Amino acid sequence: MIWMDRLSLFSAMDFIAVSMLCLLWLGIGFFIENPPKMHPSLSFLMVKYRKEWMIQFVHRNPRMFDAQMLGHLRQGTAFFASTTMIAIGGGLALIGNTERLAGVASDLTLVSAPAFVIEVKLVLMVLFVANSFLKFVWAHRLFGYCSVVMSAVPNDPEDAAAIPRAMQASEINITAARSFNRAMRSVYFGLASAAWLFGASALIAASLLTVFVLWRREFASQSRNALFQDPL
Repeated sequence: MIWMDRLSLFSAMDFIAVSMLCLLWLGIGFFIENPPKMHPSLSFLMVKYRKEWMIQFVHRNPRMFDAQMLGHLRQGTAFFASTTMIAIGGGLALIGNTERLAGVASDLTLVSAPAFVIEVKLVLMVLFVANSFLKFVWAHRLFGYCSVVMSAVPNDPEDAAAIPRAMQASEINITAARSFNRAMRSVYFGLASAAWLFGASALIAASLLTVFVLWRREFASQSRNALFQDPL
């Protein structure tokens, strides 16, 4: 079976649904990282607090609290990285044994699909999870780099190198957090892509629901409102 014959197994709605999924994934990510100035996202607001953290870090003595905080951030990224790696393995195992999954999908949708179609749908999920794994690993490594730069900050707050090095650490911390957030969004959309097993309409609905959840958490959550109301 040539590729054109295989592509003909998918309907126009399938192509529309997958295109919408990818566009919404990229679009909401760009909107969260580049929000309107009058309505910043939760992730954007956290950038200011990460910079403030490093300023306070310079004047804090002892600095055990900062080391513990960075350790917690690294533990979180390591946990998600290992979880996504397990998910990748599970997805690859399913690709090699699609008969039972095809039976479940056909029972729920009342439409049977060839094994190749199920495999492609699983591959889409695996790709999203693999992307999140790579970003979690990079975030974990960046948090490690941040700890090294923080260790290079002089203990004397009056040292000329203290604030500049602290700002370097904050930029690495911000970049690590950005990679972590991108990985989380990839996980969300990877879960949404699982709805494709039940048809194109289910994938469209899941994509829209995922965007709504992300938008609400970034722009309309209580946590965001608490940070937006700066007490100073």
